[in-house]
Amino acid sequence: MLEQLKLYFLYFIIYAMIGWFLEEIYAYGTKKKITNRGFFIGPYCPIYGIGCILIILLLSSYKEHPAGMFVLAIIICSVLEYITSYLMEKLFKARWWDYSKTKYNIDGRVCADTMIPFGIIACIVIYVLHPAIISVLSKIPSDTLNIITIVILVIFVSDLITSFNVVNNFKKTIKKASLEDKTDDINNYIKEILSKRSLLYRRLLHAFPNSYAIIKKRINKTIKPNTNKKD
Repeated sequence: MLEQLKLYFLYFIIYAMIGWFLEEIYAYGTKKKITNRGFFIGPYCPIYGIGCILIILLLSSYKEHPAGMFVLAIIICSVLEYITSYLMEKLFKARWWDYSKTKYNIDGRVCADTMIPFGIIACIVIYVLHPAIISVLSKIPSDTLNIITIVILVIFVSDLITSFNVVNNFKKTIKKASLEDKTDDINNYIKEILSKRSLLYRRLLHAFPNSYAIIKKRINKTIKPNTNKKD
């Protein structure tokens, strides 16, 4: 059981890192700049890791039926993306991605443009990537693999704690901004606050510019004008 957990944790990290790399390629292709995408500080996007683990666990038996696996992967990954978006918005009071301006979207959380790639990625994982990863890991001595797993686990947990702390403080900053009378210049106000903090806060805004725009819009709607202002 412990051996299986170790392997699936490594699978999770590997696919999360591959997902981060894909996000970087997409960001560079659309914005022509390098952006450290993802909620975490390190080079991994956990939603990809979780999605690939679900694909491996739930769809490996459909290996002989690629069309069925393709459709099921779209459903599973779309549901995962929707739930992740919903939970992160409820937890941090901010939406980290938004497809509202994209055709055929559901609540701005998932869209057709991402659904089809999910099916393609699932086929690549089942038929190409996962067999190759299993082959590579099987060649690493058990003791060495244990050390690698422990080191990666410590790094990942540390990153998890740090990232949650950064986002929680980010949320407090936004809440503070909503209580201030900065209606005329809310954009510069928030940037001024965050610029005085560490690079991690600025990285968060840089990685998720859409979430910042949504937060700013929400604040502008909730701030009450100061009627005591003098002309």
